[in-house]
Amino acid sequence: MFPISDDNPSHIRPYVTWSCVGICVFVFLWQVSLGQQEGQAAVFRLGMIPARLFGIREINPELASVPAWMTVFTSMFMHGGWMHLGGNMLFLWIFGDNVEDSMGHVRFFAFYLLCGVAAALTQGVLNPSSTIPMVGASGAISGVLGAYLLLHPLATVRVLLFLGIIFWIAHVPALLVLGFWFIGQLVSAAMAPISEPGVAFWAHVGGFVAGMALVPFFKESHIRLFQGANSRPFEIEKRRGPWDRGPTGRRGPWG
Repeated sequence: MFPISDDNPSHIRPYVTWSCVGICVFVFLWQVSLGQQEGQAAVFRLGMIPARLFGIREINPELASVPAWMTVFTSMFMHGGWMHLGGNMLFLWIFGDNVEDSMGHVRFFAFYLLCGVAAALTQGVLNPSSTIPMVGASGAISGVLGAYLLLHPLATVRVLLFLGIIFWIAHVPALLVLGFWFIGQLVSAAMAPISEPGVAFWAHVGGFVAGMALVPFFKESHIRLFQGANSRPFEIEKRRGPWDRGPTGRRGPWG
């Protein structure tokens, strides 16, 4: 299931969510502009390296442009590729506005950063001798997903369901979408070798758990957890494909 939108309108303009998306896009364009070699060096300078953070190993002094503790924050705004950036920003765009709505701008920003810190430390503590830099907003966004799950478990999320080259757009409760996502991260984390380069699944798990734990303290007092739905879930919106025929028997947009 790949989420594309939800039915949950926010009552404020999500300036922090928009700003985080904008900063991540700007930083990634800056990374790309450096070229491959300098871009890789930037990842080592600003990415979170567990062995450096915990003082187990020093890196080349030329790459130590910021203190090790600061890389926990700078790494949140860097990404490893277009797909990495696009997937993260889509999730933040869909789910961030409602969580920001429940907390207000300042508290949401603090919450976002704390979830990112929890995610980075989770990954780092489990493999403190790693010299592989970790970058990406995934950990902080995982915290947003955890908060959304507790705030709006019954909100309807529009998702793409794939079966080969056929796909449907379905309306599914957030509880299922985010629940399956979290279970997938747990399974992937348990199966993936933590000492090898790849997706930092444990960071996702740590961020998600942190988001669930922190949301009761960061939400505004009048905001309830476990809010209801705005529309009916479990509906198939439409099916698309080259053989999709409408009521007149004509093919869809490909025919």
